[in-house]
Amino acid sequence: METVDIQAVESKLSDVTVTAIPMVPKSTQNQQPGQSKYAQLLGVIEEMGREVRPTYAGSRSSAERLKRGIVHARILVRECLMETERSARQ
Repeated sequence: METVDIQAVESKLSDVTVTAIPMVPKSTQNQQPGQSKYAQLLGVIEEMGREVRPTYAGSRSSAERLKRGIVHARILVRECLMETERSARQ
């Protein structure tokens, strides 16, 4: 088993800068309150499209944003379907 020099690890960690990645895409932060679920879904899909190429290039942050976009899009698709079914009954 390999021994680890704690001081060397601590000195390396002190140089690390952590940048927070926003959980909500920029386009959805500035949404108007009355915007339809469908319009929100289109915005999320547009944001996801911007993350595909950097993800293929190996960007981990883009891959994480793409994963969050997929989860958000799935939720919006369900909400759109419920909205459509509700309006079809009326």
